[in-house]
Amino acid sequence: MQPYANRSGKSGVVAFDCGDGFIVVEFVAKDGEAGQRYRYTVKSAGAAAIAAMQRLAKAGRGLSTYIAQNDPNYD
Repeated sequence: MQPYANRSGKSGVVAFDCGDGFIVVEFVAKDGEAGQRYRYTVKSAGAAAIAAMQRLAKAGRGLSTYIAQNDPNYD
């Protein structure tokens, strides 16, 4: 997993991992638990969503907002 840059300072995302046709996103932990990880794939979320999420993850800004607004399916 790669740390998310969180350029806004307010993101719920802490880390991500990108690969061919997928992205894994780790969200902020709550109540001392480990952060939840979700795997989004071309099959579950669609190619356009994966491309957008990978671009935002690498930019370090907007990933959490994109996920909240678009509610992509995950595996």
